[in-house]
Amino acid sequence: MKAMLLDGVTDLRQSNQPLNYGDIIDPAPGTREILIKVSVCGVCHTELDEIEGRTPPPRYPVVPGHQVIGKVVALGETAHRFRIGDRVGVAWIFHACGSCKFCRAGNENLCSAFTATGRDVNGGYAEMMTVPEDFAYLIPGFLSDVEAAPLLCAGAIGYRSLRLANINDGHSLGLTGFGASAHLVLKMVRHRHPRVQVFVFARSEKERAFAKDLGAVWAGDTFDPPPQKLDAIIDTTPAWKPDLEALCHLEPGGRLVINAIRKEETDKDALLGLSYPEHLWMEKEIKSVANVTRQDVREFLQLAVEMHVKPEVEEFPLREANRALVELKMGRVRGAKVLRI
Repeated sequence: MKAMLLDGVTDLRQSNQPLNYGDIIDPAPGTREILIKVSVCGVCHTELDEIEGRTPPPRYPVVPGHQVIGKVVALGETAHRFRIGDRVGVAWIFHACGSCKFCRAGNENLCSAFTATGRDVNGGYAEMMTVPEDFAYLIPGFLSDVEAAPLLCAGAIGYRSLRLANINDGHSLGLTGFGASAHLVLKMVRHRHPRVQVFVFARSEKERAFAKDLGAVWAGDTFDPPPQKLDAIIDTTPAWKPDLEALCHLEPGGRLVINAIRKEETDKDALLGLSYPEHLWMEKEIKSVANVTRQDVREFLQLAVEMHVKPEVEEFPLREANRALVELKMGRVRGAKVLRI
């Protein structure tokens, strides 16, 4: 089958071809696994982290991609949750042990045996993939394949970030960075908390205009001060300096939620400017987001049906995955990028 392969760490400032297009052996489903014929796969910033070496090392060579939509074409031994022809999705969480204290408490995203799709095992930048049946999801019928793909990561991790922000109607929320995840968070907020005012910090005028179109009450540059202090801010940027700015913009007792697997090291010296009275005093909180659970994905897909949410998407053929990734690196984003397999 055709696939895009990551063979090792690549600096995207020096190479625009981090993945290799070619043939690999067709996968076969194992016990309690299903085989999926992939139709589309979303492109995520986490792929940039894998390519540039900021995540735990992938299993090289590996097929990236963890926002996968496709049809079930074969069942492994004892697999029974799905039927041939079912349309399913696969998210970042490929497997967890199910028995550790975190799994038992519903926090399988913190499991030490957490296995990531497209990093620890082959993902969706390919014509087919396998997955344990308990880690696949039926996809709501009102969504096209290309609309459904971003919901499995950008949507689900945005949903988890919003939960961790702990906001209620009447609060104010900031969104730093306005890509695939943040634009879905804004849609969720408008649906679930119509009295919450959303303030967006984005580096391009196009992103700021997009945010206002979706209902943001204010949109400024990443480092512009908002017109008021905010109860919570969700950061989706790859850099450190926006977090320092965000801490300055929080109300006393406010919470900064950092939605990123890793931060880039280019501005790590910004942390030297961390000031306790300016950034952390008055019981401000910093909360990181680690992976997603299956429950996050299931609940968000149910919410997507309720909201009838459809993300903004831009399609690329599989062979142009490198172009999509480089554009993402350069910040050329409106909504989500999706590969058509």
